Parts: sequence; C-alpha cells; structure tokens
Amino acid sequence: MPSTIETISQLERRVALSVPLEAVEKEVQKRLTQLSKTVKIAGFRPGKVPMKMVTQQYGPQVRNEVITDQVQTGFDEVVREHGLRVAGYPRVEPKTANENQGNQLEFQATFEVFPEVTLGDLTKVELTRPQVEITDADIERTLNVLRKQRATFKKAERAAQKEDRVICDFTGRLNGETFAGGQGYDFAITLGEGRMLPEFEAALPGMKVGETKHFPLTFPADYHGREVAGKTAEFELTVKEVAEPQLPPLDESFARLLGIVDGSIESLRKEVRSNLQLQLKNRIEGLMREQVMAAMRRHAEMALPKSLVEMEMVSMTQRMAGELQKQGMKPEDIKLSPEMFRKQAEERVKLSLALSEVVRKNQLQPKIEQVRALVAEVAQTYEEPEAVVRWHFEKPERLANYEAMATEHNLIEWMQTSARVIDKPMTLEEVMAPTLLLAPSQTTA
Repeated sequence: MPSTIETISQLERRVALSVPLEAVEKEVQKRLTQLSKTVKIAGFRPGKVPMKMVTQQYGPQVRNEVITDQVQTGFDEVVREHGLRVAGYPRVEPKTANENQGNQLEFQATFEVFPEVTLGDLTKVELTRPQVEITDADIERTLNVLRKQRATFKKAERAAQKEDRVICDFTGRLNGETFAGGQGYDFAITLGEGRMLPEFEAALPGMKVGETKHFPLTFPADYHGREVAGKTAEFELTVKEVAEPQLPPLDESFARLLGIVDGSIESLRKEVRSNLQLQLKNRIEGLMREQVMAAMRRHAEMALPKSLVEMEMVSMTQRMAGELQKQGMKPEDIKLSPEMFRKQAEERVKLSLALSEVVRKNQLQPKIEQVRALVAEVAQTYEEPEAVVRWHFEKPERLANYEAMATEHNLIEWMQTSARVIDKPMTLEEVMAPTLLLAPSQTTA
C-alpha cells in the first residue's frame, strides 16, 4: 500500500512505518543461528553453544538490530516511492502499544526535506578578475627574498635598523608584576619580519648594544594570552647584540642550493618564473572563488533545514574543541556550546545548499579526466608520480577532495559565464597581498 506523507511545516514531513512481526522473528532466528556457529561462551566449544543460551544472551540485541534495519529499509522505500530528497537523518519513534496492531510494529518517522533554492539574477553580479603579467622585476624581487631567507648575520658596531637581527632581554609587567610569557632572555628578533607586536618591534630601531629602554605596550583585545588581552603592560628592553644580514651572492652555488642541477642563473630565473606563474594562477582562482561564494551567499534564498544547521553546529563545536586542545587547553577547561556557532552554521548550510543546487541543475559534476589531471598535478611533487596516481584511484574515497576541487572549478567557470566579469590590470605584488579582497558588486543595469 502506498505510504502517505504528512506535511508538518515548510520542510518537515512525517510518515507511518509498519514492520511485520513475522518477518522480524524470522530474521532474528536466522541471525541467531549464524551467530551460534561462531559465538564463544565459557565452557563450550565454538559452534557447540546451545541455541537457548545464544538466544538468552544475544536475543534482545539481535532483535533490536533487526527492527532497526527493517524500519530503515521501509523508510528508504518510502523515500524512493515519493522521490524525496531527505535532509539530515529521520527521527524514528515507536507508536504506543494501543496503536500497534497484533501482527505489526508501528513507527513514525519525522524528517526534513531539502528546500527549494531560489537564486537572484546573477547576470547583475560583477566579478573582478585580476590581469597580471609577471615582470623581470618580480623575478629579481623573488630572488632577493630567497637570498634573504638564507642570509647569515655579522655583528654590527652601530644602532639597530631594519633587517638586522637583534639579541635582547626583556621583561613585561602588569601593575608592577611580571606575567607568564612576559620575559625573554637572549631573544632573537629580525627587524621587519613582523613576528612581534608592532609596538615591541618599533622600540628596537636606533638602539645600540648595552642600551635599555622602557615603553608601554597595549595587547590586542583578541590576543591569544587571555590574561593580558586588551591590557597595557610596561616593558623593559635591553639590547645585547646587533647583527646585519649578509646575503649569499647570486651565483652557481646559490642556484644549486635551490635545486638547479646545472647551476645556471638563467635556469634559476626560469624556475622562479614558473613557480610565480603557478602561485599567481592559484591566487587568482582563490580570489574568484571568494567572490563567487560571496555572490552565492547574498543571492540565494531558501528555508534552512534545522537538522542540517544543528549537525553543522555540533561539528563546528567539535572542531573548535579539537583546535583548543592542540593549543594546550585541557578538555575540562573548554566551555563551548553549539549555540555559539548557530549564525556561522546557518551561513555554511545556506552556502552549501546553494552550491549543490547550482551544480545539480547545471550538471557541473566533475569529469573523470578533470579529477585525473588534478591528481597527476599533485603527484608530480613525489618521486614516483605514476605510483601516486595509481594509489589514489585504487579506492574511490581517496578521490573525494579532488572531486570537490574539480566541482568547485566548474562552478566558478560557470559563474563567470553568468555574471559580468571585469578584467582589472594589477601588479603581482597587489594580487599576492594577503589583505586583498575583491568583493562582488551588484550592478544597476
């Protein structure tokens, strides 16, 4: 008999499920018989345990498993029968004894379906696509960075300046008292790297060996050290050594150090250009991705399935707890609630549903040759690329990340044919700046 789906709300549905008792008992006996051949009970050899003992010890567990399996099978049949797209997991509850028929076990499953997703007029969206030409100056700048990364340091008899390495002692105090992490001895700082708070690093230029300076430092409100976050400490800083960088010459030895077998500077420049082109390609794809995702979030409208939002809230809570533990926090000190992540979870679910709908409707699923090309690209970084490719294709689950990457690529390409794309000439430095953000805009025409 066809099942009737009851509509509870915009997305919530309910269906009644029946499980024949005769089928349950038949399957229970089948499973117990199979179990009796291998089960181990003290005093009996495997396969010789009396069926009565097997039933007493394992009967209730097996029966619950059978009922669960048959309810799930019945639910799956209803889903196929009505062509439903179920969001999350159903909540299955048994009906009361008075509602159960003598030869049937009655249940009801409450669940949500995926919403209808409505997207605005994407032809009115403007996407900015950087147009960059890698110049000789970019190559030389990159080579200089590589030299600085391999610099040695020589003591300097002068005041500290940018790019110098300074060895110092420091002590920070809050209300006259030192605090955890507020002291350092023989501490090395390379000026200009930005690894210290700006106020701390700004105190060092112009100081000579033996000089001491006192200065206030206000910690950011979001500073990782919670006891000092947002507070102002008084620091005492003493310089013990100033050393200036000595860059290695741009010669054959340097080229070989960077993996250029023939030691040619021209080959080194070609390698640098190739690497910059790859970095630029990935960066531009990332910038386009950010704009596409922002446009999708802004233009998609739908009712959000509560089950998916709650699952995402729990997942985000667990991931954050894991990160805090990696940073050294004790599990008992982590006070997180899924409710803290509700807004973010809603945004993530909304974006995920919008993207899935666009991919489904426009047939943007990845082709096998796309996935293979991505795997081959990554495999080139290993000594035996062909073996790496074979390993990935041995099991479908190993390709999941590459399939997601290919799908995302297809989506971004499709979006660029639907939206208005504006090519913007930019320099390599501008595009690679970590603070660069190209937000999509809504045109008026």
